[in-house]
Amino acid sequence: MDTLTIERRFRGPAQSAHGGYFSGRIARFCDQPVRVRLRAPPPLDVPLAVTRQASGHLEIRQGGRLIGEAEPAGVALEASPPVDYVRALEASQHYAGFHHHVFPECFVCGPKRARPDGLRVFAGPVGDGRVAAPWMPDASLAEGDGKVAAEFMWAALDCPGYFAVSPDSRPMLLAEFTAHVDRRVHALEPCVIVAWPVSSAGRRHEAGTALYDEDGEPCARARALWIEPRV
Repeated sequence: MDTLTIERRFRGPAQSAHGGYFSGRIARFCDQPVRVRLRAPPPLDVPLAVTRQASGHLEIRQGGRLIGEAEPAGVALEASPPVDYVRALEASQHYAGFHHHVFPECFVCGPKRARPDGLRVFAGPVGDGRVAAPWMPDASLAEGDGKVAAEFMWAALDCPGYFAVSPDSRPMLLAEFTAHVDRRVHALEPCVIVAWPVSSAGRRHEAGTALYDEDGEPCARARALWIEPRV
């Protein structure tokens, strides 16, 4: 059994971990792509037990409480055309979170998080149903090889998907997240993140996201399931 602790810096809501970052940390325990299911808000600053099954299935628990699960899965997703950096920069100026944000201190998209403490990924509408954001990862996110740690790329892929499926900022919870990193980008490398709706049925909404380098080459992609809470 392994353990995992999410530091408070990496929060989404004020009292729980950012879903994409949490998923990326879980993925590091695996040697193949996985789908992460969030069963409860991941707590901060406490050790979580990670148990591994022979099938490759993982369970993450706090005591007897199931927090998350992971199972081998690929990212079934049609590619979206890239958006150039200048266009993404212009789109980010219309980021909905500047006017209203449920979690303004979110590690990835919270406008109250200063660089480099937060990622400051502000995805705004491109005009064709997609949203896009520029991202230049800070040097503090890099590992010893100068490339950004994979869990930060998972995190950056998360929030834009929410703004793609919830242009009116209605409350939604991340239920499942599957990502694949094709190439870890370098620190201070100009990148663009694009997100788009995939499907919608009742309270369930799926989003696709992709991360491109400055040449428009895909570096990572993800598929997320967002669920509107019952009222």
